[in-house]
Amino acid sequence: MMLAVFLGLLILLFVIGFSAPYAIGLTSCIVLIMERGLGSFPFDIVATKFAFSANNFTLLAIPFFLLAGKLMNTGSITRKIFGFCNTLVGWIPGGLGHANILASIVFAGMSGSAVADASGLGTIEIRAMEDAGFDTDFAAGVTAASSTIGPIIPPSIPLIVFAVSAGNVSIAKLLIGGIVPGLLMGITLMLMVAYFAVKRKYPCTKFPTLGKIWHDFKEAFFPLLTPVILIGGILTGVFTPTEAAVVAAAYAFILTVVVYREASLKDVLAIIEDTAKETASIMIVVCASALYGYLLVRTQLPTVFMDAIFAVTESKIVILLLLNVFFLIIGCFMETNSALIILTPILIPLTSALGIDPLHLGVVIVLNLMTGLLTPPVGMCLYATAKVAKISLDRMIKAVAPFYIPLFLTLLLITFVPQLVTWLPNVLL
Repeated sequence: MMLAVFLGLLILLFVIGFSAPYAIGLTSCIVLIMERGLGSFPFDIVATKFAFSANNFTLLAIPFFLLAGKLMNTGSITRKIFGFCNTLVGWIPGGLGHANILASIVFAGMSGSAVADASGLGTIEIRAMEDAGFDTDFAAGVTAASSTIGPIIPPSIPLIVFAVSAGNVSIAKLLIGGIVPGLLMGITLMLMVAYFAVKRKYPCTKFPTLGKIWHDFKEAFFPLLTPVILIGGILTGVFTPTEAAVVAAAYAFILTVVVYREASLKDVLAIIEDTAKETASIMIVVCASALYGYLLVRTQLPTVFMDAIFAVTESKIVILLLLNVFFLIIGCFMETNSALIILTPILIPLTSALGIDPLHLGVVIVLNLMTGLLTPPVGMCLYATAKVAKISLDRMIKAVAPFYIPLFLTLLLITFVPQLVTWLPNVLL
């Protein structure tokens, strides 16, 4: 009975439109009242779970990576990155479409936020593609789809949240594990762009001269150093992933304020305020989910879930397929960090029993949830890109639909070839 209330009430609150922290927190409080009565409500347990979940050094990475991404989106930094990427790949059939994807890969190494990519780079990318003769809908579709690369390639906020939720998972290894899948996403998306470019006769530029490549490389040199510094620092042990977030924010501040002088103190304070608000929205979910997770363990749901799955099948392949379908559906209705915090502790016992590497599991789950960013009703990247492109949500959904194919193909590849995730971190770390 208690288990049915625990799950059913949460689902009901999400369906009727409660935001994640309210749905999770209210469900937890109602279950506690049912257990102990209103007069004996355990305020001490609620306060303790909230405090201890927030008191986590690793979570410091979240505000600093967010701050770095927002600073990078200020001024001409994203324009310099996009210009250099266009010089490198703009001559391939599909032109600016490929530059759009490559810029997302580069920006992914600076921010780790899909929405920051869609709303920041997207403003420049969509306008440039429209001016070059691309359909607005196609430009919006490419922009939205490529923005999902951001949380796969390090630094990645969702991968950090997964590592914290799973426990005993190396954040450095998990971040490095996202590099190959992120590059695969870029390659498969580029193949789709090339197909449409040939079919619709989209324009491309002439092959660049060495002088042009060198000029644009110099323009984008300092921003391009960001992923090199971050990933290089993590690999060499100079700093931890959490410290890398601080380095990223400091470097972004130096570029924006000191080198390019494109942000005033007032601008920086506004960015910090915006970062604080976004961080708070994530942390309240973390805190509410910690209380929910505590009650989850007490209801023995992980054990019940594992027994139910094993009663149907013990095949690793079948279970991985079921997990993909499950998280694709979850991604349509649930915010990424909420899904990770609530569901990861349930799945870890099951996947550990099957011998599934948590590095592999983390990247697979996050890629599933990133696809959810492109599907209604939650679809944050859909809304962000539609706003930038100034098109309706219906048009946006149709525009991005063909790009589900390369994303699903990448998902299947990393699901059934786990070495695509685990090989690089095992070699480098």
